[in-house]
Parts: sequence; structure tokens; C-alpha cells
Amino acid sequence: MNPGLESLTAYPFERLARLKSGVVAPPGLPHIAMSIGEPQHPPPPFVIEALRQNLEALGSYPATAGTPALRAACARWLEGRFGLKEGSVAADPMVLPVNGTREALFALAQAVTDPRTAPYVLMPNPFYQIYEGAARLAGSTPYFLNTTAATDYLPDLDAVPEAVWRRCQLFYLCSPGNPTGKVAPLPWLLRVLELAQRHDFIVAADECYTELYFDEESPPPSLLNACIARGDARFERAMVFHSLSKRSSVPGLRSGFVAGDPALVARFLLYRTYHGSAMPLPTQAASIAAWQDSAHARANRRLYQEKLAAVLPVLSAVLPVERPEGAFYLWPDVGGDDERFTRELFATQNVTLLPGSYLARATPASVVDDPGAGNPGAGRVRISLVPPLEACVEAAWRIRRFVSEQWVP
Repeated sequence: MNPGLESLTAYPFERLARLKSGVVAPPGLPHIAMSIGEPQHPPPPFVIEALRQNLEALGSYPATAGTPALRAACARWLEGRFGLKEGSVAADPMVLPVNGTREALFALAQAVTDPRTAPYVLMPNPFYQIYEGAARLAGSTPYFLNTTAATDYLPDLDAVPEAVWRRCQLFYLCSPGNPTGKVAPLPWLLRVLELAQRHDFIVAADECYTELYFDEESPPPSLLNACIARGDARFERAMVFHSLSKRSSVPGLRSGFVAGDPALVARFLLYRTYHGSAMPLPTQAASIAAWQDSAHARANRRLYQEKLAAVLPVLSAVLPVERPEGAFYLWPDVGGDDERFTRELFATQNVTLLPGSYLARATPASVVDDPGAGNPGAGRVRISLVPPLEACVEAAWRIRRFVSEQWVP
């Protein structure tokens, strides 16, 4: 067996199920789930129609590299969304479709790290749990960088020892961040790329929330913007990951793509011809339709903006909630045990949140030599604004009632 399996922590939703086990919620209150980041807006009808119209293609094996049309659609979307020069993203060899960014983020660590050299894989803390699992199962050591209010919810690059940078082979980023909603600004991304060049590691930018932001005048930048800003038209050492799950509310389509350094894309394609499943042709056709349309993405974003505008005034009366820069999460400090808060909220209000400590690791248990750091998610909860507007508002009032009348930190 892979020894890395022994070091894995139970997935957050398994832990959540155990936490709620045996608790009977009030039967008179309909359950509202705000724990998982699964979009619940209706999928765009034209995407579903494109899928239906191409079902006969299920009779053909797809190529791992995807169709030229899909790769071109992804490349053109990148250029339009991030203001890149036309033709700056070459569909071949800079783009590769994947079955959702989850499997691609995991697979990248297996393909680009060398376990014989005892590498580090750096990642924000808290983080999307796939990063850690990918590192451990690749034979690497995760190195957690706490992202707290004190660091402006970005990894403190100056706090990383030089010896760690020398052993770093892969750095996972997430912007807008899960669960903090923090957008990594261009100067910070430039600094990461400078470090990657100096120490020869790969930067994997998880940008799956990049279409969900709350300031229409300041959309989140991409790592590709930072590459261009430093005069690197080949996107050296950079890979970005994009998905239709959040952008287009089609999580079940399992459609995304990676783009960046053509040398990395070529090697990743080689890896995926043995490991990854090729995207079905009907899915590719539906994906082309989605990437070529921006109107539905704007409408989808407005729905989250409406939820945020409705929920924040309700919760701010009892919790220190901050307006996120992106994604669809709230990340409040509950002033006490986040597990107990979650369990008691479910028991009294039939609302399910996710304890923040489940999304992070206590840094003394990692390679970080900071015994006072603790778990940066402890004492916080993640609230996913994925249910319909009315349910989000109802949940906010229930949380407010719980905090004001029942919660004792």
C-alpha cells in the first residue's frame, strides 16, 4: 500500500458527518445545508442543450488532449477574461482539458514532484484538502503557510525559511481563496513567480473561483497576468486551473482545463494519457458552449452578489463577518469552539456549516517551527452561500437567533 495513505486526515465532510451523528435537529425547521461548496443555481439551458445534441458522440473514444475546438475555446476565454493579447495563449500546446480541477490538481503533484529528493509542497493554510492529499500521496511533505487576518489572508512569503524554498518543488495557490475569499493581488503573484524562478519550483494556481467576485471594476487577476507583467510570454513554471463548476453552475459536468507553460502541459499530457480519463465528447461540446458565453457567468455572479448583500446585514449584528473579495464563502470567527458551534447550531436550528478547523492543520504538527501558531481555522466556520437566496436569508436569521439566544462561547 502507498504509505502516504496512512498520513491522510479524514475528509472534512466525513468528519462533519461524525460530528452530527446522533443529533436530532428540530423537525419543524427545514434543513439548510451551507457546508459544502456545491453550486445550486440552475445550469444554463443552452449548456444542457449542447450536451443533449451531442449524445451520439458517446459512441467514440475521446482523445486525452481534447478537441482542437475545446482547447481553442478555453484559450480565447483566458485571453478575453484576463485582458491578454490575442493569440498569447496558444491552444496547442498551452491548454489541456481535464475532468474538473479536483483531479487535475491532485494529478499534477504526482507528475511534477520527485519523491527521491524529499521535496516540499507549499500550500495556504486553511486550504482545499486535495492539495495536502496530492502532496502526501506523491511522496512529498506538505508545508503549510497560515493565512490569517495578521497576514491579510495571504501566505507570508517572507516567513518561509530559505532551506524550505530550496526544497520546494510545487506551490499551490488559490485565488480567490477557499475559504477566506481573499484575492491575490498582482504584486504578490509577481513575488511568487520571482521565487519560483530563483528556486526552480512550479506554481499551480487554483483559479476556479475567479469568476465569482463582488467588485465589478476589479476582477481577480490570473497568475498568467503576472507572467506577462514580468515579460514571460511562455508562462514558465506556471499552471492555472479553471473549472465550469462554479462559473457556470454545472458541478456535475466535471469540466475544466489547465493552461500555462507548454513544457509542463506536454509532460502533464503524457502523464494523463496513462492516468487521467479523457473528457467525453458530449461534455466537450457543452463546455465549448459554456466557455464561449460570458452573459450567463455575469448573471450567476449577480446571484451571489445579491445573497451577500442580503445576508451580511443580518449576520453582522452578531458575528464579525467580513465581505469577501471573491468566491461564495463567509469565514467568521465564532469566538469559541468551532465544532461545538456547528453541532449546536444544527441541533437547534437545522443549519449545517463546516467547522473551520476541518479545513486547516495545526502548524506544530507540520514542518513549520512555530509552536504558537496552532490551527488557523480553529474558532471559525465556513458558510457557503450556495442555497437559493430565500434559504440563505432564512439560514442567516437562524444563525443570528442561535448566536444571540443560545450560543455560549
